[in-house]
Amino acid sequence: MPRYLISFDDGAMDHIPEHDWPVVGEASHAVVREAKAAGVWVFGGGLRRQQATIVASDGSVSLGPVPETKAVVGGFCVIDVPTRDEAVAWAVRIASSCRCSQEVREILFDPES
Repeated sequence: MPRYLISFDDGAMDHIPEHDWPVVGEASHAVVREAKAAGVWVFGGGLRRQQATIVASDGSVSLGPVPETKAVVGGFCVIDVPTRDEAVAWAVRIASSCRCSQEVREILFDPES
């Protein structure tokens, strides 16, 4: 079955007032629980803001993100569903609960992973 990455940009939730965070957190956790109950949840979570370390192909290490990068992932999940339409349907639920747009991308199948 295909796997899909559903993600949002760092800062996409900055518009949410501090007092709304408990409601947003519960709503988003409810969608995660539903995805787990449906058997489609693989993994997901939020990412700490601007805490990236870049490891280049030559092994050099620097603090990130890369300066020319305009968008940095703020959170993501991986789901296992049969169609893009189902992945988009889950993204709609996630977008509603998190109050921000979501990007949906199919993960290329690799028999080694």
